[in-house]
Amino acid sequence: MRVIVNIDVPELKPAIDFYSAALGLQLSRILDEDVAELTGASSVIYLLCNPAGSPAVSSKPVARDYTRHWTPVHMDFVVDDVAQAARRATAAGAVAESECIEWRGSRCITFSDPFGHGFCLIEFAAGGYQ
Repeated sequence: MRVIVNIDVPELKPAIDFYSAALGLQLSRILDEDVAELTGASSVIYLLCNPAGSPAVSSKPVARDYTRHWTPVHMDFVVDDVAQAARRATAAGAVAESECIEWRGSRCITFSDPFGHGFCLIEFAAGGYQ
């Protein structure tokens, strides 16, 4: 099984710029002018251009909102040096939402991207949670 990640964004160019600068991802291609494929992580990431206010799902009257929101699913980006990666992410426009937390052999900082999505940068001491 393969995993891909889809991230809704209101505009492609600022999202491509952010994820490239913050995480070092590379634009692989643009599909139909509203989807950008980013590579450089263990999974391919697709940025899906969907304007604010557009329906989030077809079965419920929920509109997309790009202010900071919470969801039980988020992305963790595993990095070699969490402090260095945090500096890079904040320089690109991410907002740190926590201090560096040490937990079970990891060091983690929680962020939000400019589009309201939460993500974490995590550094493992020995390859994974202990």
